[in-house]
Amino acid sequence: MSEYMIELVNVTKRYGPIVANDHINLKIRRGELLTLLGPSGCGKTTALRCITGYITLDEGRVFIDGKDVTDLPTHKRELGMVFQNFALFPHMTVYENVEFPLRIRNLSKGKRREMVMEALHLIRMEGYEDHYPRQLSGGQQQRVGLARALVYHPKVLLLDEPLSNLDAKLREEMRFEIKELQRRLGITAVYVTHDQAEALALSDRVAVMNEGRIEQVGTPDEIYDRPRSKFVADFIGLSNFIEGAIVSVGEGKAILSVDDLRLTVPALSEMQPGQTLLAFIRPNDINLLPAAAEGGENVFRGVVSKVTYLGDRIDYRIAVGRRLELRVQTDGKVRFERGENVQVKLPVERCKAILE
Repeated sequence: MSEYMIELVNVTKRYGPIVANDHINLKIRRGELLTLLGPSGCGKTTALRCITGYITLDEGRVFIDGKDVTDLPTHKRELGMVFQNFALFPHMTVYENVEFPLRIRNLSKGKRREMVMEALHLIRMEGYEDHYPRQLSGGQQQRVGLARALVYHPKVLLLDEPLSNLDAKLREEMRFEIKELQRRLGITAVYVTHDQAEALALSDRVAVMNEGRIEQVGTPDEIYDRPRSKFVADFIGLSNFIEGAIVSVGEGKAILSVDDLRLTVPALSEMQPGQTLLAFIRPNDINLLPAAAEGGENVFRGVVSKVTYLGDRIDYRIAVGRRLELRVQTDGKVRFERGENVQVKLPVERCKAILE
């Protein structure tokens, strides 16, 4: 038995001149939750539809549980689907909505009841069998959608932006419920979203998509801490990008010339003096210090140009050198005012380099 539940091999889908999926190769392990993450129009929903069989591929093959399902209709692929708009039948009760996939599979009435009640217990909705969708909250409707997708024990659970219609607090609650449910069942799940926080919180691995291609696949910490391209670094979280020319490389460090500044970053094996390099650092990784603080490596003088209060943190813009503006976020325990002279420290180990 293969360790992979889903395999996409050179999957390509075109809509006229637009290449929605461009030779995608992706392997999804059994029992993992993999998120397809990217901006609108990047091809993530098209990739999901290639798995479901809702669309016909122009090139490539799709395998589920080791079986080539490329030419197999959707209803024979043993998939459970949760939609963005809940997609519940308004004229049916909760029980009838969850039962529906079992009815079309011609299961006996007794077996259907057993499986429906098991699914409602799974999502903690016992006692709601006779309610109609209009009588439920958004979170409850989404739970019913989950129960309907899981009731017939599919091999794979597919979720297409399932929380986008919920408010922020409920989205956060539901994302943990979905992950806990997926772990308890041990089911393979593919989750589509453009929400970075959602992807990082939910996923075993994340596939970041851009213009029909997969830019990087990795665990949430790999994607966040070690992005392989500017697009991934920019899309996942907040980043300060600093472009400079490599002056020297040695002892595991590289020195960049950034206008009148010298920035030290960890060296990469392929670095050479004279190359142009893009370095980046997250706003919360920069230390904001008083102007009188002691200097040191990667400590630069600057001026606070903007201050934004964000509740649990303060967001600063710091003008450094001739052209550089750094975004810095702190916990707000020590505050600085607009126009105040400060120093910024960019810890070498928190600076990352991208050679593109």
